Amino acid sequence: MQKNDKKQVTSTTSDMESPLDQWEDPPKPDPEEMLPLLESSDAPQRMIGARAFCEIQDDRAIPHLIHLLGDACPLIRVSAAYALGRNTSPQAVEPLINQLHNDWNGYVRKGVVWALGNCRDRRSLVPLLDALKTDISAVRLWAASSLGQLAKVGYDVIIAAIPPLIEVLRHDSVAAVRSNCAWALGQLSRELPNNVVYAGAIDALIEALEEDQDMGVKEDAKSSLLRVGDPRGLQIIEELEREGFI
Repeated sequence: MQKNDKKQVTSTTSDMESPLDQWEDPPKPDPEEMLPLLESSDAPQRMIGARAFCEIQDDRAIPHLIHLLGDACPLIRVSAAYALGRNTSPQAVEPLINQLHNDWNGYVRKGVVWALGNCRDRRSLVPLLDALKTDISAVRLWAASSLGQLAKVGYDVIIAAIPPLIEVLRHDSVAAVRSNCAWALGQLSRELPNNVVYAGAIDALIEALEEDQDMGVKEDAKSSLLRVGDPRGLQIIEELEREGFI
């Protein structure tokens, strides 16, 4: 009889671990090393510095990032805008608004409207509404989201933002823009009492849920209605689900 010399293999917990389980995130940039780059005469170095502050926060970078909003290189300007969205400051709001009004580059304006939303400042309301109505689709998309970010700024801001968002939700030709309007209306409506403006927002979300041709818009309208918890909206959702429409 031959003896079986093969050893039995037993699996351990460590054998079953994925290599990704031991993957460590790369260290974030060191602000002490990145701050001098913001003032470099070399454009690639300024780019590296601005991009670093899209990941890290340090108030010392804010004046330099504001200055870089006017850089000749659009890639540096857009990086500075996103960095100011990470390193928010009341002092950055007016320079961001000025750049939104004057920058020819749509990618820069897109970064600026994102940063203005993160700043959550009432001064951003009018320029964001203007961008929502008149800019290219990529900027309109982020302007809608940024208006939703203003939900905690004040009642007057919410009241002013909702009607234009309803208008764009109903008529914009780009589904992604309409979707972001639906999301923003949900964010803003949660902060309102049950008044005529609130009712108009709910009507618009129900209309989008029932009539919009894009499934993504329908889904975002549904999510907003669920988030708000409006009884009328919840009833419509239940009826549509029962009938198999959503």
